[in-house]
Amino acid sequence: MNVLHASLAEWGLSHIRLRKDMRILDVGCGGGANVNHFAQIMRGGRVFGIDYSPTSVKVSKKVNSSYINEGIVEISEGSVSNLPFEDNTFDLVSGFEAYYFWPDLINDLKEIRRVLKTNGELLLVNEGYKCENKELMKVTEKWAKLGNFKLYSPEEYRVFLSKAGFSDIRLFEQKEKGWITAIASKK
Repeated sequence: MNVLHASLAEWGLSHIRLRKDMRILDVGCGGGANVNHFAQIMRGGRVFGIDYSPTSVKVSKKVNSSYINEGIVEISEGSVSNLPFEDNTFDLVSGFEAYYFWPDLINDLKEIRRVLKTNGELLLVNEGYKCENKELMKVTEKWAKLGNFKLYSPEEYRVFLSKAGFSDIRLFEQKEKGWITAIASKK
């Protein structure tokens, strides 16, 4: 996953501005590549990764071991439905290829909103969505069926993010590759 999604993550991250002092949470941190990317930038900030898979947590801890030892990174096992953090903790919460697996999308987004600081941002980066490219949709729909997850159109992104209480919703599409990035704020 770390290698396969590197270009997708880089593209998604190109739409936000990171500061060295941010507190960042990566929900569904998987193999830890995005946590590692954030940690490379941090000087005075901290990066947290959470995943429900014990295997992913183990891999992410290994990938980020030097940053964990420096006190910049913390990785833990847990669920997006019940984040083990105080209200208003994070400047940025990211989810790369993750929301597909969240048990209750709207309530899980509300839980993310709870841990975001006022004016904090949510970044969702996904390879599959309901796009206009019919060839890509054939492949994407097969993956969605195999993985038992739902695909959303850009307008549906706006709807579910709004229902969860987010505002200033910005969507970016890479139509040739079938990628989408959503950025939304907590006001």
